Amino acid sequence: MKRSLKHLADGLALLLVLPAFLLYRAGALVLGRQKAFPGWSQALSLLPGLSGAYLRRAFYRLVLPRCGEGCCLSFGVIFSHPTAEVGKDVYVGPFGCLGDVTLEDDVLLGSHVSIMNGAGQHGTERLDVPIREQPGSWPRVTIGRDSWVGDRAVVLADVGKHCVIGAGSVVTKPVPDYAVAVGAPAKVVRLRAGAPGASPDARTEEVESR
Repeated sequence: MKRSLKHLADGLALLLVLPAFLLYRAGALVLGRQKAFPGWSQALSLLPGLSGAYLRRAFYRLVLPRCGEGCCLSFGVIFSHPTAEVGKDVYVGPFGCLGDVTLEDDVLLGSHVSIMNGAGQHGTERLDVPIREQPGSWPRVTIGRDSWVGDRAVVLADVGKHCVIGAGSVVTKPVPDYAVAVGAPAKVVRLRAGAPGASPDARTEEVESR
């Protein structure tokens, strides 16, 4: 019964966001997807409560390449790129800021998490040219399946599957599968219990994220 009600709510939300989707598509024809998309993401991020979560998911299911069943995109969550991908049962906490990212199935992001496309988005080599005009690079960032990123973490590089990233950490280098990483910059402190290569007596220590 509960599952049927959720499917009904998803269908209703899809109908309600159709006008917004059509307006977005019209804007994309004139301005291009990249320029038309952020405004809609910002507007939808302000819809409160459970209804807001359903409406956001419905819109992104129409717009993004992938927005999986059961994902929850909380109040204040903003995407900056229409090429982002969200897997099944992903949870993104309030006020998340996401770039050109892939969130695999079962990823958990705490509140105020920022996932940026690398640390080289702006060139800084020249002093005679403003930083905003210097070329940079925007590598896509992937958060692997069943990984948990704590509150207010900043992620600039790939995170493997089944990882734990401590609250307030700054990930500047790729994090391997099964790793627990904390700090600024984040460093791997150990592998989770049961991971290949982990010591037999390893224990998954709680990393405060909320």
